[in-house]
Amino acid sequence: MASLVTSLVNALTGNADSLCSVLADHGYQVQYPLSLSYTHDLTNYWSAACWDLHPECMVVPKNVQEMSDVITALGYTQDQFAVKSGGHSPNLGFSSTQGGLLIVTKNLDQVVYDPSTQTAVIGPGQKWEDVQGKLEVTGRAVLGGRLGGVGVGGLLLGGGLSYLSPQYGWAANNILNYEVVLANGTIVNANANENSDLFAALKGGGSSFGIVTSYTVQTRPMDHPVWGGNYIFSGVDTAKMLAALQDFVEYYPDEKASIILTREHAPALDIWVMFLFYDGEKPPAGIFDNFTALNPVDQTRTYDRYTDLLKNGDKYIIHGSRYSVAGETLPVPKGMSPEVLQSIFDFWLDVNNEVLLETGMVGSIAFQPFPRSIAQKALELGGDLLDFPPDQDYILIQITLQWILGLSDARMHDATQKLFKGFGRLIKEYIANGTLPDVYRPLYMNDIDAGQEYWSRLRTRDRALQTRLKYDPAGFFQTRTSGFRLP
Repeated sequence: MASLVTSLVNALTGNADSLCSVLADHGYQVQYPLSLSYTHDLTNYWSAACWDLHPECMVVPKNVQEMSDVITALGYTQDQFAVKSGGHSPNLGFSSTQGGLLIVTKNLDQVVYDPSTQTAVIGPGQKWEDVQGKLEVTGRAVLGGRLGGVGVGGLLLGGGLSYLSPQYGWAANNILNYEVVLANGTIVNANANENSDLFAALKGGGSSFGIVTSYTVQTRPMDHPVWGGNYIFSGVDTAKMLAALQDFVEYYPDEKASIILTREHAPALDIWVMFLFYDGEKPPAGIFDNFTALNPVDQTRTYDRYTDLLKNGDKYIIHGSRYSVAGETLPVPKGMSPEVLQSIFDFWLDVNNEVLLETGMVGSIAFQPFPRSIAQKALELGGDLLDFPPDQDYILIQITLQWILGLSDARMHDATQKLFKGFGRLIKEYIANGTLPDVYRPLYMNDIDAGQEYWSRLRTRDRALQTRLKYDPAGFFQTRTSGFRLP
């Protein structure tokens, strides 16, 4: 492959041909505008706003060596680029690019199970429902997205919350090895014994350090039926729903149980949608009783395969609209005043109502319990960059705004900023008056807006920066592609 890279470099420096032409001439899979494959991948993003960004071409590496060649060639140009896994991030430029080169990982789609070690090697081009579907016959599962249609790469690099997280920590805590292409094109492995500093930084550090082309992950038992699905509640039960949520978080009943509680709000829609999971055929009495006592108006449940549960969530991944997301981290002490959750909810509802008449507008707020068991398991498995404390419960709050027209973009993004800044202000006020504890509150990368300060909220930032300077001293990934960059 060295001669091929040399040929690429000579072609790039010897004439004005674009990188796209050079890659195509040397046999790489390149997709150009107006081709069916280009159009398919351009429109295969969750947020339609990403469709507006048109790369000069797309390259689809079929293995790690081709990825290395592409990165090496990029080093001899000034072209911008982006890397696309599942395309679920709505943040413009994170997995999309205007001009430049889009690297699509869809050919890096391996799922290889090793029964002797009960590990699996998975590629970033997969989606979680497909990964789990291929592992189903083994009676094992990997920690991955709770919605099956989410891609592998982005979720794992951000830490990754799973229905199994209360038992086994972040998805990233279950990664044993990363195969990584560095900024200079070098291919390395990062694990507990080899490039261990890079291994640690990739557990929640995003794409600032290299491009991961495969993950070796520890699988977990899944040779039994599971219980889960959705409950739908009337929007009028707000106070009772928030009280049930707080009770569930403060007295987390069972590490096999997991929920997400969301409120959906639109001109003709005002409901609670609850995602429930229990890692067993049936939850013991009392696990979800505070919620079932509120009489859901509808329910969908699966009692069998974990794969089916992940696919069940796909109906909430609606393509064709434009989206923004943002998040905040709320510490939950025992006996927390119900005023806290109510004020956060009320502020969210007020801001949503300000943009309610934008075409296609749907607002949602998701309350995701983060019991201390997740951080405890994470530490047992070697820790991660987020470094949540093992003696504190949290709720991770995520908001989503959905709309249709590009004309609404500025107003909806202003509303998004107003929401995350307002949440932060409310939490700080409750900390100042003693209602909430003054504890460490990192953000969950996969749930936040591009304008939020991810790195400044991490107490591990300095360690991560030293790792970045070691593996990318020239700042290739900091300056040539977008994301939560580590300056």
